[in-house]
Parts: sequence; structure tokens; C-alpha cells
Amino acid sequence: MPVDAPDLAPLFDPDSVAVVGASPDSFYAGNLIDNLLDYGFDGPLYPVNPKRDEVWGRTCYDDVDDVPETVDLVVVSVPREYVVDVVRAAGERGVPVALVVAAGFSEADDRGTELESELAATAQDVGIHVVGPNCIGVMSARGATLTATCSREPQPGAIGLVSQSGALAFTTFFERAADADVHFSHIVSTGNEADLTTSDYVAYLAAEETVDVICAYVEGLTDPERFMRVAEAATRAGTPVLTVKIGQSDVAEAATLSHTGSLTGDDDAWAAAFRQTGVQRVPDIPDLLSQASAHAAYDVPDGDRVAIASTSGGLASLLADLADERGLSLPDIDGETERALLDMDELLTFGAFHNPADIRGYGAEVLPEIADTLFADDAFDAYVFAIGLSAVDDRAARVAADLKAIVERADDPVFVLWTGRKVPDDPTETPPYERLRGSVPVYEDPGRCLDAVASLVDAVADRDRLAARPGRAELAEGLTAPPVDIPRGRVLTWAESERLLSTFDVPVVETRLVTTPDEAAAAAADLGFPVVLKVDSPALPHRTDIGAVHVGVDSADSARESFDAIMQAARANAPDEDIEGVLVQPMVDDGVEAIVGVSPDEVFGSLVTVGAGGVLVEAVDDATVLVPPFSRADAREAVEATALADLLENRRGGDALSVDELVDVVVMVGDLAASTDVAELDLNPVLVTEDGPVAVDALVRTRE
Repeated sequence: MPVDAPDLAPLFDPDSVAVVGASPDSFYAGNLIDNLLDYGFDGPLYPVNPKRDEVWGRTCYDDVDDVPETVDLVVVSVPREYVVDVVRAAGERGVPVALVVAAGFSEADDRGTELESELAATAQDVGIHVVGPNCIGVMSARGATLTATCSREPQPGAIGLVSQSGALAFTTFFERAADADVHFSHIVSTGNEADLTTSDYVAYLAAEETVDVICAYVEGLTDPERFMRVAEAATRAGTPVLTVKIGQSDVAEAATLSHTGSLTGDDDAWAAAFRQTGVQRVPDIPDLLSQASAHAAYDVPDGDRVAIASTSGGLASLLADLADERGLSLPDIDGETERALLDMDELLTFGAFHNPADIRGYGAEVLPEIADTLFADDAFDAYVFAIGLSAVDDRAARVAADLKAIVERADDPVFVLWTGRKVPDDPTETPPYERLRGSVPVYEDPGRCLDAVASLVDAVADRDRLAARPGRAELAEGLTAPPVDIPRGRVLTWAESERLLSTFDVPVVETRLVTTPDEAAAAAADLGFPVVLKVDSPALPHRTDIGAVHVGVDSADSARESFDAIMQAARANAPDEDIEGVLVQPMVDDGVEAIVGVSPDEVFGSLVTVGAGGVLVEAVDDATVLVPPFSRADAREAVEATALADLLENRRGGDALSVDELVDVVVMVGDLAASTDVAELDLNPVLVTEDGPVAVDALVRTRE
């Protein structure tokens, strides 16, 4: 199994189960046992409850040690103060997995938090995997159903679901999917994740042959790097990971020191993590189910070329716009394909066919002929048949039968969008579209239909994109941090910052530190006028705000005057011992300004940001975030996602400047972020010139 996935077969498909706290009077334990037995489990089931002699026609045992055999799975449904002892006894007995449905842990109070820590330590100590606590249960459609809240028997499907919300897992995801004839292979409510985490379940499901796609409902992650690695491995292996992510990571307050930190929005880190690992983020539960059903129903297409045939011209125009928004290609319908469609009398079409093709309502009578004509053209990778007609009458029955046959004989994905009437006159009647939905996904919303098409296309692109670049584990192993001695827990001086940056080959403008007006004049003359003078003080990170930066200094006398003015401004805002002196730098002004930096993040540790730089950096708000470590290809995509690539390649009044050299700087900063204790780094601006990029200002703060 990839990335060290745990063996969870005893959880999802146990040969034997013991339920501690088994009682018909208990909602959770009672309903769980009812569902387990009603939905096909025929292995040994051992109730454990010292207050009863017999339940469900079975002998009731006093504790785990009294059970006649070492079971695959122990379900724990007892008051919280007894959970740790039960799990310890099960682990010492050799039980591989405990499913803890008991609540009242970290979600409840301080005592619950203490008990959860004890539970985690106990699991580690006795070598037992723990699901939960505060877990509503798990299900495997080909194994066992172990939850109190599953109202109907699961049907085998190809979608694995990992949910950090227990109630949503079964009462929403499962029920809504079953209503739409969408079925899961596995469902797990992760609970509080004292031991097993969302990442563990994703890793396990990615290795399961019955799982074609993994859905994850994520509130937060305690192991974000592991999640990135297991999701990346799944995507590389061809199992897409679709995620609904709620909540937002908070950027550490210290990040307000720098422009870089203020550019990082609350949710940018998650967006970066998902983008770098090929995780597809979807906005809501219906979107998750509609896209997952496509992955479960169809093989991946060869490309993004889509043919759309619609019985409504208006719907065809809408679909054209929606396809364009999602980056889907709509090749022309021309040549022999167009002639064959024009020759169909039923279509009543004259002149030309376009894509989307308006086949009008009459086209519903000859759908097989239209499909065969389109299938014969190798210009398309996927197909959408949009039916803007009633889905409940006699005509709908013929249309549904034709669509079923079309999907079954197609070599490529065929999507059915049916936007017409769905409620029949007789509510006891099963309408044709519902019968069709039992064998293929049927979409009712145009946007969700094309989202599903795009999701299928993107999965292939993500897989191929990741295959062409090193994985996160390889990137981490390849980091060779050079020896660098930097102070901890403070803002660095220019000399300290320059030493750190040069260690990672980040180019920095030539700089002189001076402590007298005459030294300033001499340094300026040596560097060549005009020059920039600025205070060097860790206590004054925002020196421009206090007038401690002078630009365009063009003479020795001006350099002396600027030195005095800068020192006066600095001393008005910081004690002498916190002022190193004044920095003198040559003016570098013929280029494109970028910002490259590092900011702290409470979830991912550090983030690297790149975007358009200069004094208007925050007003422009044009930046992209990366989670280190990252590849050069990731860095280039980040630069190209901003205006920088266009500004460099299409520079007004000058030759194109190198995007690659700026990408190199981003990679260097990424290595620095992943290899050192730098909490915050602000290179603003990095000026990209004909001679290459150079950082002309730097703010560095280290961790405690």
C-alpha cells in the first residue's frame, strides 16, 4: 500500500465483532447491532455487557477478556470514563481495531480532552488502531455496516467517503446519494481522530480495488503534510481525491509584520495544498456527489474535447458558456460528421452545425443515430446529451431507453443532462429518468453536469502533471540545508539577513553599512550615484513609514544630509542600541518589481508567496501561495498565476525579461523556508532586470 497505509480490513470487513456496551436500550449500540445483522453480517457477534445475561439471542459477556475468541473488531459504546480501560484490554487481547462510538472527549470539556490523550497513548502502548472517539460509525458495502444511523442497506458502489462530520456522513452524504442511485464502497466517520486520521483512511482507500474515487469532508487536519502526501500518491495512482473543505486556517498574528503575511488570505494555504497535490476542491455536498458519481461511472477521457448535443438551442448556448468557464474544449462539428447530421430529416436543420449542436426536440427521436455519427468522429473525448424535455411521459421512456443503450456502447464518457419535468402525475410511478439513473448518472443542473465533465478531465491532467514532477517525499529528502547560524526569536539585521540569503543563493543588491555621514558619502560615491539610503534596525521593520528611507540620492552632500535625516527619524522611534546604522545601495529601477516571501501558518508551518511587488503590493492583491517543499514546476505555475509572467514577457518599452530566473528565486526561498527556522521573510521588491533578479530589501524574522 502507498505511503504506509494502515491495514483496516478488520475494520471494514471484520470476520468477528464484539460490542462493548451492547444493549437494546442504547440508541447507538442497539441500532448499530440491528444494522450490522440486518445488512448481512453473518460472522460471530459477541455482546459485552456485565448487566445482561443475553441480548439478540446471544450470550452476553462481562468483559472483553471473557469473549471466546480474539475478534477482529471491538465496538466501544460505554460511558467515557470506561473507554480507555476497554481499549487497553482489547489491545492486550490482540484485537487489531477498536471503533469508539462513545462521546464526551475533546469535543466536550477539559476532562474529555485528558481522556482523549490517555486513549491515544493507550492505543500506541498496546498496538491497537482506534477509530474515533465520538465516531458515528463506518460502512463497507461489501463488508460490514457498523453505524446506528444508516436507514437502508448499502448497495455496492465505487466511491470511498471519509468524513470528519459523523452526522453528515450517513444522514446526509449516504442518504442523499442513495436517493440519487449513487452508492459508496466505504464510508468512515473519523470522529476526533485520537489515533487513526483522515489521512490514514485516504491512504487505505486509495489502495482498495473497489474504490474509483475518494471523497473527503474536511474540517481541519492535525497532519497536513501526511494528508498532502497520501492525496498526492492517490492522484498519481489514478484515484482522484475530491474534497469539501470547511473552516479556514488562521495566519499567525506575527505575519502582520510583513507584506507577505498580509497577502496570505485565510484559505490560501488550503488552496495551495490542494493544487500542489492534485486534490479537487468542490464547494458543497451536492457538487461532491455529482462529480464523484462521474468518476465511479466512467473511465477517464483521453482529453478535454467535448461534443454537446442539446434538444434546446437556449440550453446549448448556456452549455457553451459553461464549458468555456471550465476550460473545456468544444471542437467544431464539421466535415463528414456535419454532413451526416444535416442529412437527417428529423433534425430540420439547414446550413451548418455548431458545437454545442442544437438538435431541437425532434432530435430526441433519433438519438442513437446522432450518437453513432458523433462517435464515429475521433475529434471528441467525451459527450453530453442535453435533454430539455419532460422526463416522465411515454416519450421519455423511449428517450431513456435510447440514452441507456448509447452510454453502454460508447467507448468514451457520455453524460446525460435532463432538465425537464421530473414529477409524474402518478406519484407511485417510477418515472423513466429514475430508471435510467439506476444505471448511469443523470444530471438535472447544467452547471453541475459540466462540473462533472471537468472533474473527469482535470483528474487526468492532475495525474499527468504530478507524474512529471518529483513528489513531496522526494522533495523533502532532497533538501540539503547548508550550515547557517542565525539568531532565534527576533528580526535580523541586514548583515544577518544577507548572510542567510546568500547561503541559499538568493541574489541581493550590493549594500554598504555606514555609521557616519562621511562614510555614507564615500559609499555612495563608490557605488555610483544615484543611491538609496535606509536605516538598518530590527526594531524598525517598516522604515518607509517613519521617513527612514531616501531614494534618488545623487551627490555626496545629499548622502550626508540623508544620513543625518534618517538617523534623526530612527532615533525618534527606537533606542540607539537597536540601530545598526544606515544602508547604502545603488538605485536599481529598470525592471519589474516582484514580492517573494515566507509567512507563518498555524496549519502548514510556513507558506511561500510570490506576486507583483512594490509599494502597491497589498492594494494590487496579485499573489499566489505555495506550501514548501515544492518543485520548480510548482514555482513556475505560481508565477504564471499572477500578472508577473505577462509583465516580464511583455514589458513596455523594453525587451522581455526572464521568467525562469524569477522562478529560480522562488525555488531558493522555498528551500530556505523548508530548511530553516525562518518564521517570516519579506523580499519586497525583488527587482527583475536584464541582469537578472535581485532583492533590494529584506525583512527576516526567526522563530523562538
